[in-house]
Formats: sequence, structure tokens, C-alpha cells
Amino acid sequence: MNMHSSFKLLVSGLLLTGFTSLLCIDIKAQSTSKYGKSKPVSTYSTDVLDQWMAMQIRLMSSTIANFNGPFIRVYAYSSIAAYLSVCHGLPSHSPYRLLTDRFNHAPEFPLPEKGKSYYWPASLNAAMGNINRVMFRTTNYLNKAAIDSLENLLFKKFSNESDAATLERSAAFGQNVANKVFDWAEIDGYRLANDPFAVPSGPGKWEPTPPSFARPVTPHWGKLRTMVRNSIENTAPPPPPPYSEDTASDFYKMIRPVYDASQNLTDEQRAIALFWRDINPGLTAPGHWLNVLRQLFRDEKSGTRLDKAVFAWALSGISLNDTWITCWKTRYEHNLMRPVTYIQKVMGYKEWQPFIVTPPHPEYTAGFAAMAGAITQSLTEVYGEHYSMTDHTYDYLGMNPRTFTSFTAMAEEAGMSKFLGGIHYKISIDMGLWQGREVARNIARQLTGLQKQARR
Repeated sequence: MNMHSSFKLLVSGLLLTGFTSLLCIDIKAQSTSKYGKSKPVSTYSTDVLDQWMAMQIRLMSSTIANFNGPFIRVYAYSSIAAYLSVCHGLPSHSPYRLLTDRFNHAPEFPLPEKGKSYYWPASLNAAMGNINRVMFRTTNYLNKAAIDSLENLLFKKFSNESDAATLERSAAFGQNVANKVFDWAEIDGYRLANDPFAVPSGPGKWEPTPPSFARPVTPHWGKLRTMVRNSIENTAPPPPPPYSEDTASDFYKMIRPVYDASQNLTDEQRAIALFWRDINPGLTAPGHWLNVLRQLFRDEKSGTRLDKAVFAWALSGISLNDTWITCWKTRYEHNLMRPVTYIQKVMGYKEWQPFIVTPPHPEYTAGFAAMAGAITQSLTEVYGEHYSMTDHTYDYLGMNPRTFTSFTAMAEEAGMSKFLGGIHYKISIDMGLWQGREVARNIARQLTGLQKQARR
């Protein structure tokens, strides 16, 4: 199957401050059109959102990026644009509201016109079209055309559901929301993430790894502005064991299992490592998790309508964004060497290579595990502890789907895949999972208040 066919199959398959107060306002407007007053967001399916999430997966899969950071920002800021484009259609008693007074330097976002009716799928469609255009400015011409095509196609379909004036008003509102979200994104400090960096040297410190021996990517990502104030407080893990070449040391005992596991990988373990490899070009890690959400929203037992979906995406996106910041801050604080360096140079296995390629940045904590911990903890906040699901993301490549009895189990397998792949120590994975979960818990406490029980 060629890449174009794979994409085609895959695609088919709070910020407010100032006068907007702490919550999205509750629209009570009446329209003079035959369509009556604005319908609540909960009356709509996730179809429009699903198509835009599929588009984002395509864009991530075919746009070259400097590792995962840029696509994590896309995931996060797009989720906020989606939420803000429809949140004014949530009733005051909805459990899917986000409190917003904890956001960092958020601008005043547009408000709907009083006394006017809105068709929320049209607002969402315009917001997603606009945020994807500005966040994927470097993508290829075909992708840019695909964004426009999807937005226009969906807008035309809406003509059977609402009048022209309501649709135009709704689309303009969604576009304005996306513009403001992008303005906020542009001042988070991401442009400085790859500024010059003096790589620390010394025993146990990270050094460029084969096969590329590239310099470390995004060394200043840990300095980015978080989306939520104080979201990463108390999420710094203890330091890794002190460097040692003594076979009885904790440092050696941290590394030896990576080598031992690599010599005895079972077919199942190789399958796990490959399932979560998520390289770019390819689905990418954020793209894989987007597809997990798509499958979750489509699952009938989840009972997910549009209000719940945009809430779950936003909660996971915000948690992911801020987790990535604290993880990168930790990485460049400790600058711990990767397994391949120690195994080749100290243990003497000069020809040894990990099962999957080591990415160009320090070891501790594991970013992939932190990502998994953040997203799955957010989903646990929304769907509960014991939600089971099967991930079919790589069916199109002929891989067997993976079934999990909880989001926690999914995160643990995703994290462990990097140990089986030979690129992370277990302590890095454990601490990465912990970081992601702690950030997600911090954010859920701050942005959802006491609504957790009502969502369950």
C-alpha cells in the first residue's frame, strides 16, 4: 500500500480573561429564522470534529517537523480553538465547562452576538479550518488545498440545517476564535526552543547518538509558557542515579536491563515497540493519540456527543502541552546519557544498536511516557478508571490492534514500548508517566473545579 492510499484510508476511517469572566457564557439568544434558537452543543454528533481530527493526522503525517514539539502545540492549541468555538452553546449546568481564570496571559476571545442564533458545527468547522491553515503554514500545496476543500465541503452541507445568515455568522465567529487562539500560541516562546545550546559534557552526560549523531533538538522547550498557571508545580522528579561504571551500582543496574531485554525480545514485544514507534514522516506520536481519541468518540458505549468530545480533547491537549514543557525542563536539567552510549562505550558492546532509533535529545524523563501519562489521565478524568478499548490505529499497515482494559494500561504499554525498543531506562519511563499524570491532575483540578463526579 502506498503512502497516499494509507493516508486516504486513515482519513476516511479556557482561557478567557477580562469581560468574559471565568466561564463560557450561556447563550439564550432567539433567532428570527425558521430554525429557532441555537441548539445546545450536546445535540450534535462528533462528525465534523472527527473529520478535522483525521485531517490533522494527515497533516502531521506529511509535514516535516523538528521532532514532536510542533505537533504537540498543534494538538493543544487546536483543541482549545475547537472548545472555544462551541462552548457558548453549553448550558450553565453542563459538566463539560472549563474554568478559565488560571490561564497564562490569555487574550480576550470573541463573544457571540447577543440575540443572535448560532449553528455550532459551522463555528467549529471555520475554527478548525483557520487554525490548521496557520499552524501548518509550512505544509505542502496539496495539504493546504485539502484544508480549504474540507472546510468548503462541510459548509455547503450545513445549508440543509440552518439559514445562510446564521451559517455566515457562525463561521465568522469560529474564524475569529481561531485567530485569537493563534495569537496566544505565537507568544508562548516556541520560536526560541532551538536557540544555541552548549551541550554539557562529563561522565554520564548525554552525547549525540547513532546513526545521525545530531545535536539535541529543542533544548529550550522547557522554558515555554505553560497554558495553565502553576500546572507544572511539584512535577519535577528526583534525579536519576549518580553515574558509575561499577557493575554493583544503581546506575549500572539501571542500564543493564535495557541490554538484556534487547537480546531476548519476543515477537509480542517487537510488535509493541513497532506499534508505538510513531515516527515522522508517519503518523507521529501526537497523531497516534489523536486517532485514539477519534476511536473513543466513535465508540457507542462512550456516549460521546460534541460537547463531551471538545471537552475531552481540550483537557488532554492542555495537559499534553504543559507536560511536554516540564518533561523537557527535566531532560535538559539532568542531560542523562542514552542507553546506546553506555552499552557501546562502557559495557563494550560496540556493535549494539537499539531495536528502534534513538532520537536526538537527553534521556530522563521519557517524553513518550510523559505524553501517554498526560493524555490517558485526562481521558480517565472524563470516562472513568475502567474504560476498555481497542486501538486500531495501525490496521492499515497490517499490524494487529491492541486492546486495553483501562487508559492506565494503555499508557503503561506505550511507555514500556520505549524500553523494549532500547531507547529508555525503566526509571525514565516510570517518572515520565508520573509527570504526565501529575500535570493532568493539576489541570483537571484547576480547570474543572468540582465537576468531576458529574461527568462520570
